[in-house]
Amino acid sequence: MPELQELRALASKAENKRTETGIPRVAMVQGEIPEHQLAAIYDPMVNLILTGSKTMTVGDRTFHYDPATYFVMSVDLPAVGSVHSSEGGAPYLAISLTLDPTIVAKLLSDIPKPSGGGLFDSAFSVAPVTPELLDAWLRMMRLLDRPDEIAALAPAYEREILFRVLQGPHGWMLRDIATPDTALSRISVAIDWIRRNFAQQIRVEALAEMAALSVSAFHRHFKAVTALSPLQYQKRVRLLHARSQLIAGHGSATSIAFGVGYESPNQFSREYARLFGLPPSRDLAKAMRELKAA
Repeated sequence: MPELQELRALASKAENKRTETGIPRVAMVQGEIPEHQLAAIYDPMVNLILTGSKTMTVGDRTFHYDPATYFVMSVDLPAVGSVHSSEGGAPYLAISLTLDPTIVAKLLSDIPKPSGGGLFDSAFSVAPVTPELLDAWLRMMRLLDRPDEIAALAPAYEREILFRVLQGPHGWMLRDIATPDTALSRISVAIDWIRRNFAQQIRVEALAEMAALSVSAFHRHFKAVTALSPLQYQKRVRLLHARSQLIAGHGSATSIAFGVGYESPNQFSREYARLFGLPPSRDLAKAMRELKAA
């Protein structure tokens, strides 16, 4: 597929971490990414794999995607992942577009409303890329060699990428996140509150009230969107923040545990090990080895 080959060449300057391109909201990444960097709270995005493959796990759901597939995530989600080189040994390579609900909403106002509606489902999934979507991505990435044209042309190419996703099997995710009063947009209000206030105790009743849903409906929709209960979501966010601070050297495991909202360092250590496979001190040592190797 010549378009995929050209995209690979254009993105080949990416580093083994999120690499900004100079195009608003567009980033790229390449190579063996340390595992701890792939365990994160992911922003809403469209992610296209160019070489190799990636596995993403959110809650109890795991997706695998490879070249010629793209991943859509329409709300902030705590996830863990792993990347793999191609069978021929070429390094993992991917590009992404961070979603801006304002831009999606403006686009929706300019195109016909689809007939019918999709069934409510999770806020993340994988789909095969279409030639039209690949072509839009190619024109966007060609701007890397023409930076003077980014301001004039990138907004149009971004709209086309979003339009092609809207036409695909998971287009409802973009429509619902940018449309007031859908269940997905209501759940996103609660998700945003948890992300900003993860160290506080939460009451599910209060979150349901924010989302303008009954407690039972809120639980049902929250689990459908995130594959986690509200309390599980908060716990994942706490632990991911704690791990990031620990690896950055921002304190001891005990001080960080209290800082992210834990009242018991022992409970923190148990839940940390349950999620990441190792207790904090051993996980830190492993991360340091990975960073040194990278």
